[in-house]
Amino acid sequence: MVAILMRSIFTRTMLLSLGLALTSSGLAWGGEPVVVEGVVLRLITEAEAPSRASGALEAVLVREGDTVRRGQALARIDDAEARLALLAAEARRAIAEQAARNDVQLRFSAKAGETAAAELARSRESIERFAKSISQSQIDVERLKVEQAELEHEQAEENHKEALLELKLREHELSVAKLEVERRQITAPFGGVVVESFVRLGEWVEPGQRAFRLVDTSTLKAEGFVEASRATAVHPGDVVRLELTGAGPPTVVEGRLAFVSPEVDPINAQVRVWAEVDNRHGRLRPGARGEMTISIGESQGRGDRQPRDAGEHREAPR
Repeated sequence: MVAILMRSIFTRTMLLSLGLALTSSGLAWGGEPVVVEGVVLRLITEAEAPSRASGALEAVLVREGDTVRRGQALARIDDAEARLALLAAEARRAIAEQAARNDVQLRFSAKAGETAAAELARSRESIERFAKSISQSQIDVERLKVEQAELEHEQAEENHKEALLELKLREHELSVAKLEVERRQITAPFGGVVVESFVRLGEWVEPGQRAFRLVDTSTLKAEGFVEASRATAVHPGDVVRLELTGAGPPTVVEGRLAFVSPEVDPINAQVRVWAEVDNRHGRLRPGARGEMTISIGESQGRGDRQPRDAGEHREAPR
């Protein structure tokens, strides 16, 4: 009887400990949501497109507000000199290619070697039939011609190898010349919107000088801070509900928690978190503020990279 009673007490104690552990670690399904106030929408992708060469701007191809694709030309620096260098590199490469294809010297030296060897063989055969029909000095001369032909063939082979190497060198020079032309275009590093232009037509620019600022608003991050005591309950992949307030009606969207900082701020004992929010519809603007509710235990899965929109503009719950 005592053993049964002790076993029952042990079982209840274990279940209670397990429940407390799950609750404290945030693994309990359907736990109390974590509410993050003062959340701010921020950009995930933004960059400045710089000049990569020096020169005068001969064309500015976009304006602030234009939507651009990755690699699209935003402005062009005077490239007349670079294009002339490209033409010269193309000509040198064509000459080198012609020389590499030319195997006349190889074929001639091979044929000359065959002829010299055949002549020497006939002379030796003649001596075998008729002694002293050909002098030894003549045999030495013909043997020298064979050796000379062999060396000339080796030299022709070396010349052909040099021609192939020269072709590779000219191809590299051509690639550099093409790159110099490309560097005189300022291009978009990613698809997005041009929000600032720092250059004007005719201005002189230097390498590294900023020319345009681009942003991609298709995916934003809702950033805020949670108490360190609640941070253990949230994990990347948890579903979040974001309610934004502003001049217009409240906007409610859903997203996915993407980051939970491993650090605690020693001043306010808070942990930084942020969630990815889909903004392909373009209704959300960076800088907007609101409140984010993180659903504990409700995850979209770490492989889901596309947070979904929770709906259109609607009134906030009263």
